[in-house]
Parts: sequence; structure tokens; C-alpha cells
Amino acid sequence: MFESLKHLLSDYYMLYLKTQNYHWNFAGKDFFMWHQEFEKQYRDLADVIDTTAELIRGLGYKAPANFETYNKYTSLKGGNEDYSREEMVADITNDHDKLLMTLDKVFHRAEEMQDQVIMDFTINRMSYHRKTIWMLKSSKMNY
Repeated sequence: MFESLKHLLSDYYMLYLKTQNYHWNFAGKDFFMWHQEFEKQYRDLADVIDTTAELIRGLGYKAPANFETYNKYTSLKGGNEDYSREEMVADITNDHDKLLMTLDKVFHRAEEMQDQVIMDFTINRMSYHRKTIWMLKSSKMNY
């Protein structure tokens, strides 16, 4: 379970950094809307990073908190501040989709271990990411 949560924490941290990057560097049409949307998302991610680390601690392990570990375990790539606004939105959307896959793996591992706390956490997070993907795809960005 620890390895699965370490992967999840790493993915969340990478998405957090990328979302903050795009919040700072988004430019052009609809700037204010996207600036606020990315801020809303990275604030949510900050909270879920903390919760994920606390789940790890609750299992009796130390929560990794360094870029070397995050880079080793993440399935996401870093953000590119030179992306166009369409590329930024598409990139974030794809990462939310990848997080759904990571959460699915964590859920199945938790199910095997009959850990209902982690199962509940992953279900709630999957719901959040599905909604976020829908909203991002429903935006007027052409990507």
C-alpha cells in the first residue's frame, strides 16, 4: 500500500507544481478566468497532498517529501511555461486523466487490503478528477 500511495503523492505533487506554473504563466484570452481556475485547482491539490501524506503516516511510514522521490515515482511530466494556453489546458486535462488511473490502482490495492479509509478517499478523489476533466474539456479552448 505504501508504494501505491507514494506514487499517488508523487503524481499529486507534480500536478500541483504544473498547475501553479500554468497559473503564473497563462497569457492571452480569458486570462483572468484561467488564472482563477488554476489557482482553485492548485489549492485543492495542496490539501490533497497533505491528506495523502497523512494517509501514509497513518500506515506507519514516513511520507516522502523530496523531488528526487517524486521524480522517481510520478507518471506525470513537468509543466512547460512556454506552452500555448491551449497546450496548458490540454496538458492539465491529460494529467487529471492519468491521476484517475493512479487512483484506480490505489483503490484496488486498498480493496485487497480491505482498507476502507483509503478506498473512500480514492473514490472521492476519482469523482473530483472526473468532474474536473469534464469541466476542462467543456471549456471553449480548442485543443
